[in-house]
Amino acid sequence: MDQFSAHLDRGWDLVQRGDALAAEQSARRALEIDGQSPEAFNLLGYAAAMQGEFEDAVEHYRTALSLDDTYLEAMLNAAEVYIHPIGDFDSAIDMCEQALELAENDDEVVDSQLLMFDALMAKGEFEGAKALTRRFPDGPFENPNHTFLVGRALYEVGETDRAMPLIEAVLGAQPKHSEALYYLGLIRDEHGQAAEATQAFLRSRELDLELAPPPWAMSREAFELKAQAAVASLPPELKQFLSEGELYVSDVPGVEVVVDGVDPRALLLLDGVAGDLPDDPPKARVFVYQRNVERIAGPVDQLEAEIVAALEREITLAFLEAPPSEPRDRGLN
Repeated sequence: MDQFSAHLDRGWDLVQRGDALAAEQSARRALEIDGQSPEAFNLLGYAAAMQGEFEDAVEHYRTALSLDDTYLEAMLNAAEVYIHPIGDFDSAIDMCEQALELAENDDEVVDSQLLMFDALMAKGEFEGAKALTRRFPDGPFENPNHTFLVGRALYEVGETDRAMPLIEAVLGAQPKHSEALYYLGLIRDEHGQAAEATQAFLRSRELDLELAPPPWAMSREAFELKAQAAVASLPPELKQFLSEGELYVSDVPGVEVVVDGVDPRALLLLDGVAGDLPDDPPKARVFVYQRNVERIAGPVDQLEAEIVAALEREITLAFLEAPPSEPRDRGLN
């Protein structure tokens, strides 16, 4: 094996081990040998994304594509970052359309379609996303991850009967697949199997906690400051419903509240308390779940905005839209 290929191979091996910084170094060594290598720029982009440097990642992917405009892997990697956390869904769809024109087998087709599905759903184009699911190749899928992702997509457009056997197939092969367990819980809950759904949610929660935090994860103290800043930035008409000084941070919702029906991947929970006087309106303690917020928000500069948006939705649901008899404790997914 030549030195250039050795650097690339080592870089992808380091990616698999989760060592993004060392993978970046391998990519840069490869570029020292061949500064016009699309493969090296693709690896550099992947390493940047792992470190939370998403704009840099897209720039590296686009450089790879400028060197090889048929490089499907770089297109799909760029589309994934465009979808989350950047949120440029039109660019993601454009990348997926180009990838579909180049796809030569079912695996490449499904990869492209699944990313396009995510972009369409994120844009709120539900009917377009649902129509896309009808174009998925028939399984079984050679890539086990496609089995889960197609099942998840079918669930998200309401095709639970088609989704269920795929999710069960994933768990038959990988009993510790936390994502599949989570979706199994959602499907069981929709089917009225409350106890079975709770067991799936609790197992998914346990497995989520076993995962290492993302590279951009903050210390608990720094995260609490972000959460406090989010509360402080709320308009007075919303902040009035929160109990002053009662904001608490945990990794994920506790077992006891999951058993009571809170989504284990909730971003936050409002726990209502009575006012000081009989005629006082109820207020709420705020519980913010760091692991779940960081999974959704991505890099630090988007974290506070994600908490603010979650608080606005949750306060509106709990205090401004719910009828007076409705419970005030809500989990936000």
